[in-house]
Amino acid sequence: MFKGTDIINFFEVFATDLDCLEYLSNEKWSEEYQCVKCKHRGWCKTSKPFVRKCNKCKHKESATAGTLFHKVKFSLKKAFYITFMMSSSKKSCSSEEFARKLSLPKSTCWLFQHKVRQAMKSSEKYPIKTKAVVDEFNWGGKEEGKKGRSKGKKKEVVMAIEYNGFGILRCYCQVIKKAGTKELRPFIETHIDKNTEIKTDKWRGYTPLKKEFPKLIQIKSNHGKNFPLIHRQIMMFKAWLRGIHHHCKHLQNYLDEFCYRFNRLRHLDTIFNNLIVRMVKANPVPLKKLKIQWGN
Repeated sequence: MFKGTDIINFFEVFATDLDCLEYLSNEKWSEEYQCVKCKHRGWCKTSKPFVRKCNKCKHKESATAGTLFHKVKFSLKKAFYITFMMSSSKKSCSSEEFARKLSLPKSTCWLFQHKVRQAMKSSEKYPIKTKAVVDEFNWGGKEEGKKGRSKGKKKEVVMAIEYNGFGILRCYCQVIKKAGTKELRPFIETHIDKNTEIKTDKWRGYTPLKKEFPKLIQIKSNHGKNFPLIHRQIMMFKAWLRGIHHHCKHLQNYLDEFCYRFNRLRHLDTIFNNLIVRMVKANPVPLKKLKIQWGN
């Protein structure tokens, strides 16, 4: 397992594409090999490095097949570098910065970054169980005549944070169509345990949820002064997105990246390996399946 955030050490460990292939091979078949076609467990090596051939049906499978590195059109070493920077650096890099540093087209970097973000999505297995605060915010530029909760063309986002006496432990975010009970309920049910103490403002969309979440408390926002932690977290996200990416399409992907990195700040030594494992276990995402158009 690669540990740490030292970039010099990273380049020493992953000096070539073969080093990256070996790492993927070790993670992909860390438990036991099983043929994807016939489920047979016996295998042998081939003339190509880190490709395994089934002893029964003779199917050949590479270390990248069936992962988010499947059919990457540029150096695997560069793909590892993008993954390393997106996971271990506090603010990551924009596609333009990666393109400049790696001599790749900006579109290539942007599309691969979105593949990485697919692996950064929440597993939804660890709901908040201590104390939570939930609030919504809008993302987008200023629009004339749009005030308060009238968002216009802006995207609306709901955020939940877990906190203790020392600060924020975790956060989760999701783009929603509007801040109604219908949209808020599935988000809260997914990310917050029903016995958790939850604080929200007086917005009427939260009121019906008190039946399902008996410890949900609504208090006046007082222009955000009664919710300083979550408002600080919202400002952190907005500052990061404006400062690194300036503007974006597919906002949920950027929210996933922000939350993934923030939730693992206490485990930065293993965050790169965690992301590689997620990318190995995830299904391949062809460019057509991403359903995204060029933009940033």
